[in-house]
Amino acid sequence: APAGSVLRAAEHPGLAVVVTHSPLRVDVLDGDEVVMSFNGRSKLHFETHVARGDPWLELDVPQEGLWEESFKSHKDSKPRGPNSVGADVSFLGFEHLYGIPEHATKMALAPTRGAGISSDPYRLFNLDVFEYELNNPMALYGSIPVMVAHSAKRSVGAFWLNAAETWVDVSNSRTDQNALGRLWSMVSSADAPQADTHWMSESGVIDLFLMIGPTPGQVFAQYAALTGTTALPPLFAIAYHQCRWNYRDEADVAAVNAGFDEHDIPMDVLWLDIEHTDGKRYFTWDPRNFPTPASMQQAVASKGRRMVTIVDPHIKRDNGFAVHSEATELRYYVRKADGETDFDGWCWPGSSSYLDFSAPAVRSWWADRFALDAYAGSTLDLFTWNDMNEPSVFNGPEVSMPRDNVHAVGGGWEHRDVHNVYGAYFHAATAEGLRRRSGYRERPFVLSRAFFAGSQRHGAVWTGDNMAQWDHLAIGLPMLLTLGIAGLPFAGADVGGFFGNPDAELMVRWYQAGAFQPFFRGHAHLDSKRREPWLFDPDTTRRIRAAIRARYAHLPLWYALFRQASRTGMPVMRPMWVEFPADETTFAMDDQYMVGSALLVKPVVERGATSVSVYLAGGPSFVWFETATGKRHAGGSRLHVPVDLDAVPVFQAGGSIVPMKWRVRRSSSLMAADPYTLVVALDADGAARGHLYADDGHSTQFEGDEQAFVEAELSAYTGGGGGVTLSSTVTGGRGFPGAADIGIERIVVWGVRTEPTAVLVKGGAAAADGASLKAPFSHDAAAEKLTIKKPAISIGDAWTVSW
Repeated sequence: APAGSVLRAAEHPGLAVVVTHSPLRVDVLDGDEVVMSFNGRSKLHFETHVARGDPWLELDVPQEGLWEESFKSHKDSKPRGPNSVGADVSFLGFEHLYGIPEHATKMALAPTRGAGISSDPYRLFNLDVFEYELNNPMALYGSIPVMVAHSAKRSVGAFWLNAAETWVDVSNSRTDQNALGRLWSMVSSADAPQADTHWMSESGVIDLFLMIGPTPGQVFAQYAALTGTTALPPLFAIAYHQCRWNYRDEADVAAVNAGFDEHDIPMDVLWLDIEHTDGKRYFTWDPRNFPTPASMQQAVASKGRRMVTIVDPHIKRDNGFAVHSEATELRYYVRKADGETDFDGWCWPGSSSYLDFSAPAVRSWWADRFALDAYAGSTLDLFTWNDMNEPSVFNGPEVSMPRDNVHAVGGGWEHRDVHNVYGAYFHAATAEGLRRRSGYRERPFVLSRAFFAGSQRHGAVWTGDNMAQWDHLAIGLPMLLTLGIAGLPFAGADVGGFFGNPDAELMVRWYQAGAFQPFFRGHAHLDSKRREPWLFDPDTTRRIRAAIRARYAHLPLWYALFRQASRTGMPVMRPMWVEFPADETTFAMDDQYMVGSALLVKPVVERGATSVSVYLAGGPSFVWFETATGKRHAGGSRLHVPVDLDAVPVFQAGGSIVPMKWRVRRSSSLMAADPYTLVVALDADGAARGHLYADDGHSTQFEGDEQAFVEAELSAYTGGGGGVTLSSTVTGGRGFPGAADIGIERIVVWGVRTEPTAVLVKGGAAAADGASLKAPFSHDAAAEKLTIKKPAISIGDAWTVSW
């Protein structure tokens, strides 16, 4: 065996890391199998900062582009010369790779190298892309350099921590075709799949983390341990948002707000784009169209709703604008290549400068701009949208900032070194501002277009400027699944498409899909026709209303899943393979997905579809129930489901319990005290499990010592005599104001074939004397459905219901 060091971890007795010193190579072994290898293909490469005239230049090395490079009319001075880094990571025994968003491509990464393949590598370089192409590895708005490999045996991952422009090549091979395949003849099979990747960054250092899994959930947890979990959003943030560029004035805002009530459509957040400002000066209001912004927000808030305004990173160069004059005086802007002159680029306000968010002092100063006395006209019901933060510079190279700009305040970094993290720093500073303005008592909500590893700690993202086309509806599914895999679960796509005018069918299908995706916002371009839900024909409005109401009915499930994500790093919207890791049929499947572990959703993404094919995973002993009818199906099969425009197929997994609220009101906050409905789907053994989480929906009192929440594990099991017991065990929290009065008004159980003689409840109202109460119920034998009504229990009780 080659000389090297073998490292082992006590918590993983079967795992070994073999470090070969010359040439450097790192191999990760699980038992007798190599599962990952660093520099196994000898592509490790790094360049050091050099000046013109260094001795090594006497070698036969082409010098063109080393110290100066041109892109159209732009010149990059490259004062430090070439300083790229690169390395290879191979995944042995794997065919399927995922991650490295953001690209408008399929979820399973296609190879960019190999016989008959002509493709650029996947590019990670945050850019403002107009009407982006589909199925192209081109760069988009955000970058997360993390990759997950999955097979039927295990999951592993790699995280390349580098914020410079990065390219990733992907290729597939067999282990009998390369030297890695039989490290010291230890691999069990000489003919196994292998996925090879080559990571190349323009600058920076090699900072690579290998995540050993071996389950999908463990890989997500390991990545979360490195970069953090998603922050638990306020409840309104996972409800429905209404936006367009732009609502014209306060009267328009009032009309849209009232329109949702008039048409009985729930809505939680109204958004204002750049036209609400005074000449694109952020933190200001157009005095003609928005003269009384605080009163406008209060009117919206009176219905339990919030508002969002856009705040971008470019600052209008106007000496009469306090934000600009103070930033200039403090020398807080990114500077040109000379390190002294404030950079002046072109964006929405015209001549603009860009704050150096790489500096903690600048981020703190920016956070203070959101104080209620600093942001005139703002209230605690106003939240924030960060756009154009790639950063977008209209007259810059690739519509972005010159790479030789200098972040002098943040330590002298060239922009090329920190480009991909710029938007994430901006996002973090804004979220901190919203926390700070309330004395850290209220949770922030900030939507960002640009992102990087760790952005999940600060808020939500969306897939950018999509188009009102069917293929953009379809590509949104793998894009959102990929973001979840990469640790950023709070993500969505603009419902209806940002550019263009969707017809009624596309609009309905997009709302039906968006209702089962983490971030749910309708948005449209300035030149698009108005498309509030009631502006379509009555049938279309009815269908959109039904989709939005379905979202509100499922809010308890979404909230519990976000709570889980905030603790474990698990995605909320999950690829099928995450829940069925041994089912190879699911590994490249990205046209259907799971919401948590309970719901399978199959959006309809083709015009005129009258049926769709749904794969029911889990094998023949696994049970699925259609949520609309309760019809039972066995797993391990493909089902052809007729569809009309009224709904999309949704199935509940046998063995799950879904918390819901069926009393849908005009906003989520008005549903806070409403009772829950539990929907139980029994598996083949008559068992089920679920999770319920509740707090006040907005404050930070669920954290720290206060523990102001209620958390319960729900379970059902069937005894030997056929009797079923459903129970709730409170597992955490000290409650919150009003929690004791929030009841469970109904329990629906699918898979009950025999009508009970009685349903008995212990706990809740029966707890005082320990007696059992009989609950009223109904049974539908044909649907195998038991409905238990008014069991007199609350979410904070420990209780059992048996029959």
